[in-house]
Amino acid sequence: MTARNAFYAQSGGVTAVINATACGLIETARRYPERIGKVFAGRDGILGALTEELIDTSLESDADIARLRHTPGGAFGSCRYKLKSLDEHRAQYERLIEVFRAHDIGYFFYNGGNDSMDTAWKVAQMAEAMGLPLVSVGIPKTVDNDLAVTDNSPGFGSVAKYVATSMREAGYDVASMARTSTQIFVLEVMGRHAGWITAACGLAAEAEGEAPHLLLFPEIPFAPEAFLARVAECVARHGYCAIAVSEGLRDATGRLMADMGSRDAFGHAQLGGVGQVIAQLIKDRLGYKYHWALADYLQRSARHIASRTDLEQAYAVGAKAVELALAGQNAVLPVIRRLSDAPYAWDIGVAALGDVANVEKQMPREFIRSDGFHITPACRRYLQPLIEGEAIPPFRNGLPDYVRLKNRLVAKQLPPFPL
Repeated sequence: MTARNAFYAQSGGVTAVINATACGLIETARRYPERIGKVFAGRDGILGALTEELIDTSLESDADIARLRHTPGGAFGSCRYKLKSLDEHRAQYERLIEVFRAHDIGYFFYNGGNDSMDTAWKVAQMAEAMGLPLVSVGIPKTVDNDLAVTDNSPGFGSVAKYVATSMREAGYDVASMARTSTQIFVLEVMGRHAGWITAACGLAAEAEGEAPHLLLFPEIPFAPEAFLARVAECVARHGYCAIAVSEGLRDATGRLMADMGSRDAFGHAQLGGVGQVIAQLIKDRLGYKYHWALADYLQRSARHIASRTDLEQAYAVGAKAVELALAGQNAVLPVIRRLSDAPYAWDIGVAALGDVANVEKQMPREFIRSDGFHITPACRRYLQPLIEGEAIPPFRNGLPDYVRLKNRLVAKQLPPFPL
């Protein structure tokens, strides 16, 4: 059997461990030189395929590829660029197939979230329609933990560990100063429709009175009066109140409380500032002095405090994707299966792309306390294993020692393609 090349691309918001997935994929592919020739990576994600900017990863040393395992960000570049439907813009998919044909690519790996799984599924359909022998495999990744079918999403565990740690540390800070200074601390975290990251903040509170005291989920409509009453009660009892809020918090009408009015490349509302909205509401109605923080990119790039569980799972889905492709399993993705909570055990299964594409997994109601302001023991049992274990990167001169690849492009063979 003649070896054919592979194409790998990173998509959407990156994570602390997405490069570990790339590491798992490339290292596994290198073990099968008789089946896989070169692994090309798309420069800036799927854009690299459309513009024929293919990075030749065979020019990177084994040592540098191994260093991807502890390097955050997207080593090859990522993008927020959603391909239109096959009916709307068939030319984009035809261009992908032309590029794959020109560079003898027989394996397509797309590492991303809901929209990315939809793209991988459409590419599989288009390749078949155009007569190109191509195996298309999606690889799960999202800090939001909202991918369907998989028990959890690689990238989430490390974000969860970061926000829970940050909330615990901030709680100690505010508690020590509350008598004469700040009494309210609000941490805004990511989560457009699913409150998994907000829930993870709740892990910091292991005993009565510990931060965070209140959690605001996108799944629970915000009720100002009930919320303010709980804040006042918390300050009266503990001297301060620490709150975690999802960027996707909505009011009773379903309106986003922090909708900036603009849209990103996927058509999603641009969010930001709900933490300040909540903090100012407390100030205006209750008079408490506040501080608020926006975790923003820090939560998804904090490789220095990544979860070892998350790291191992991210590597495993990359390696499994290659094995699935070599086995001829088309239009699928590797998924994490939980075998038990205690002791925590997991393995990698397989799902169809059509079952995952564009399906969003929200927090189940039984994971949210009956009053809507915190997590339940069932939620804690689910979340706890995902943040466990440390995976400290190597340090040099007091700072993490991360790798920057050469990222050399192969020669183009096709005319330019307008985006």
